[in-house]
Amino acid sequence: MDDRSMAPRSLLRKSRILVTGGTSGLGRALVREFRTRGAHVAFVARTAARVEKTAAEEAGTLGIVADVADKLAIHAIALQVLGWRGGLDVLVNNASSLGPVPLAPLADTECEALEEALATNVLAPFRLTKALLGALAASAREGRGAVVVNVSSDAAVNAYATWGAYGASKAALRHLSRIWDDELRSVGVRFLSIDPGDMDTPLHALAVPDADPRDLLAPQTAARTIADAIVDALPVRASVRRNATDPASLQAAS
Repeated sequence: MDDRSMAPRSLLRKSRILVTGGTSGLGRALVREFRTRGAHVAFVARTAARVEKTAAEEAGTLGIVADVADKLAIHAIALQVLGWRGGLDVLVNNASSLGPVPLAPLADTECEALEEALATNVLAPFRLTKALLGALAASAREGRGAVVVNVSSDAAVNAYATWGAYGASKAALRHLSRIWDDELRSVGVRFLSIDPGDMDTPLHALAVPDADPRDLLAPQTAARTIADAIVDALPVRASVRRNATDPASLQAAS
């Protein structure tokens, strides 16, 4: 592997990253990808056994057992993360809820199912971002950069029958991301709304049980794409990446 291909993978080294929904699907792949790139990775999930298993498999990570949809858990999550490495550079709001399972038309969707989708997909990212915003802004001031990734979906922009609770909640999250970015770009905190595509994950299997996994994107592939997008959004590191991949710079360094 040459210097050009190695450069982007090293640019998250020692970054302090928190991933929600980090024990399965895309979240699990992100924990592995960030750790492979040398980052300090913390993750949150609801099931203690899965958190313990992931932490054991990914040595050096911090696993937190909590439900991000529970507003009473948010500050405890923030305290654990900030106390672990003294700050935060990247937050990935990945945890998601479909709402009703099996998927249902809006007319047949219970109010509680819609509330669950909104609590997990909108309110949880909003609350957690607010709780960690001071630390993210401090990272930006220190020149480390700061990025919040809100995992989105094509259901946020396209109307699909039976995907009402999920789609409406992801549309709200997408718009929140754009507003956050407009408000905080000037202080160095970037917000990215990323649709990773249809992936072979437990969440997709719940939504579309008869889908052929061969037609779906591997979570590991999506995780690499998201990690690269984060690198590009970190101003100092993006500059390093451009220099590292510039042929003239590589020739001069050799």
